[in-house]
Amino acid sequence: MKVCLKELSTEESDRFWAIYWYKVWQSQSSAVALVHISAYLQEVCYWTARKFALKFSTQSSLADCFQMAIAHIPKILKTFNPQYSSHLKAYAELVFESIIKDILRLRRETEICSDWALLHKLSRKRLVQSLQNAGFNAQIIESYVLAWECFKELYTGDNTKIRQLTKPDALTWEAITNVYNAERLSRLSSPTLAVNQQTIESWLLSSGKAARTFLYPKVISADAPLKEDEGNLLDILLVDLQTSLLTEIIEQEDAANMRSQQAQLNQVLSQVIATMDQKSQQLLQVYYGQQLTQTEIAAQLEIKQYTVSGRLSSIKKSLLLTLTQWSQNTLHISLKSNVIDTISTSLEEWLKAQYSHTQIQSGDKK
Repeated sequence: MKVCLKELSTEESDRFWAIYWYKVWQSQSSAVALVHISAYLQEVCYWTARKFALKFSTQSSLADCFQMAIAHIPKILKTFNPQYSSHLKAYAELVFESIIKDILRLRRETEICSDWALLHKLSRKRLVQSLQNAGFNAQIIESYVLAWECFKELYTGDNTKIRQLTKPDALTWEAITNVYNAERLSRLSSPTLAVNQQTIESWLLSSGKAARTFLYPKVISADAPLKEDEGNLLDILLVDLQTSLLTEIIEQEDAANMRSQQAQLNQVLSQVIATMDQKSQQLLQVYYGQQLTQTEIAAQLEIKQYTVSGRLSSIKKSLLLTLTQWSQNTLHISLKSNVIDTISTSLEEWLKAQYSHTQIQSGDKK
């Protein structure tokens, strides 16, 4: 991006080039564009990961949280829509937060569950996905799934301590094995031999291991050495060097339209906020600018936490209504549920970016 900025006679922002490389990636599936965007988003990924690492220091390191999030940049690019927001960093921050939260929640769930409890919690779809991910063929998966269904049907254990569910006793294993051997004749697509209790137990343990690996994959650093004197993963990443990408420029008309729409959006939302009462403006400032929690805001303003939550929801509903009406009238967008969800995310990005920028300016003046 720095090279591109130097080569241009006109001055453009990093946000302009972020959208530029996004469009290159979208139209050409370019590895070079993906590398540029990955580098661009590393800073926001770092600060998002740091926030979670400090909060859950005993569960995950900063490096763990960073790699959990940065690995999902392709997902961010697939869901990002520059028609609704030109701030790729702000959008990425929200997605990074969601990814790390989901992985940490899933990690905690799998860590505190015994193998037998994990098997009880699994859905059939998740089990099949886990076994496929482990490389089992269709016939083996079919047998493993039937054994798992017999296990779930006949073994409930102590429902009050489902997370610490222990291994079934001998009588239960015998019942599970008997049901499996009876059901295999009608339930399996290919005939198989009868099995014993040890085989059923082995299958279930393999299923549990596959589920853990699928639901909670190990994080491997791209800098981790492969073998002695063989470098690391970064050394073998394919890069399609296309010098034309460095000189190609987005059509000026599209870029001008985007900047114009962004300016209009800023003006519309700023005008609505300016008409709000002082308490609402102050609430937005401390929540998005100072990044205080609702509990901290309640203590500072000497009001109840649920009052803060209610006021924030009311303010954002008002802004969302304004934004959806503007999008419909200006961009001629059909307001379907998924579009409204995207606009809501864009609004959250705008508020974060707007007030963090205001906070920085305020700090510079001081």
